[in-house]
Amino acid sequence: MRAVRLEAVGSVGLREVDKPVAGPQDVLVRIEACGVCGTDRHLLHGEFPSSPPVTLGHEFCGIVEAVGEAVSGIAVGDRVTGDPNIFCGRCSHCRAGRVNLCSNLRAIGIHRDGGFADFVVMPQSQAFLLPADLKPTHGAFCEPLACCLHAVDLAGIRPGASVVVLGGGVIGLLTVQLARLAGAATIILSTRQASRRALAEELGATATVDPSAVDPIEAIAGPAGLVPGGVDVVLECAGVSDTVEQSMRLAKPGGTVVIVGVMPQGVKVPFEPFDVLFRELKVLGSFINPFTHRRAADLVASRAIEIDKLISRQVGLEEAPSVIANPAAPGEVKVLVVPGRS
Repeated sequence: MRAVRLEAVGSVGLREVDKPVAGPQDVLVRIEACGVCGTDRHLLHGEFPSSPPVTLGHEFCGIVEAVGEAVSGIAVGDRVTGDPNIFCGRCSHCRAGRVNLCSNLRAIGIHRDGGFADFVVMPQSQAFLLPADLKPTHGAFCEPLACCLHAVDLAGIRPGASVVVLGGGVIGLLTVQLARLAGAATIILSTRQASRRALAEELGATATVDPSAVDPIEAIAGPAGLVPGGVDVVLECAGVSDTVEQSMRLAKPGGTVVIVGVMPQGVKVPFEPFDVLFRELKVLGSFINPFTHRRAADLVASRAIEIDKLISRQVGLEEAPSVIANPAAPGEVKVLVVPGRS
């Protein structure tokens, strides 16, 4: 079969490899769609730990082609989404219910072969059923949505709350929608790209800010800003140092900051501990998707999340290495790799 392989840091290409075989507790899935994530680019550039050589792709959905003899509840022909994050269940973190912090965490598409391929094998525990009539392209959004759900859970958004989302990529735009569903009265998205600001307003943002045209701190939290004094919750979804710095200055006293965006390892951001202390800010990291993948799949299946407007383009496996190796095009939100596309 065909697979997009990370051979080493800086080297990605389409290869012919053996089709995988399902073990006793595994399912073999024919990939229908797999999303390109910023993490894939971090992996290529050595900015996120991985285990090359490995097939990339961790946001996937497809049709079950074969099941192991010990598998139950999933049958050939079912449509499934894959939770890529496999925890051990034995370490102290897993026993405490913090499975995303598992000492032995292994991820499909990062440490073991993933979904930028014709087929993928995964443990039954990682496969979640989707409706047969669901668009396959929608199923590929379950994994990023599951990560956003964890962030929103940590943020504790309450009805009537004020929220700022920093970053207008797919994570930011999904988070805007979740904040709306959580009942936030004010949802402000900050991003440089005009097309993403317009899309955010279509999806539920009550206001948007262009940080290249105005000082976002003054425009949002300043005396004449949209929410003078700051907001209840800030979700940093861009993964760049500027927005991490801004996040703590946008939260009101007693507010919550959640860091969702992935920055390269080793990047440091200055902040003022006295300010965090004196204003009693809660600053949290949000890492992947502990026990949220089923909820994400149900949300996608309910059609409560707008997905079609987030899909910028679809490409075949042949184009995937180039997409991964290059920065996202201006205004691009999500590129999907569809193996059946010629």
